[in-house]
Amino acid sequence: MTDDEFNIIDELYFVTSFDDLKNSTELSDEKLKSNLIQMAKKGWVRVYKNVSEESEVESLDMNKDYQSFFYLASKKGLFEHNTQ
Repeated sequence: MTDDEFNIIDELYFVTSFDDLKNSTELSDEKLKSNLIQMAKKGWVRVYKNVSEESEVESLDMNKDYQSFFYLASKKGLFEHNTQ
C-alpha cells in the first residue's frame, strides 16, 4: 500500500464525498482520481452514487463522473490499512 493509498483509506471510515476527500488528503484531482480507481479495482474502496446507494465499479464511468461519487473503505481495504 502506497502512502497516498494509506492516507486515502485513513479518511474513508465513513462515506465521504470526493470534495471532502480531496480537501482532507490535499491530493490533486488527477492523483486522487487515479488512486481511487486503482483502489476500487483492488476492492479496497466502495463507490456510491449517493450517500446511501452503493454501485458496482464496473457499471460506473469513474474517469468521467468520479467527482460526483462518494467513497468508503471496504473491509479488505481497512484490513490492508491496519496491517501496515
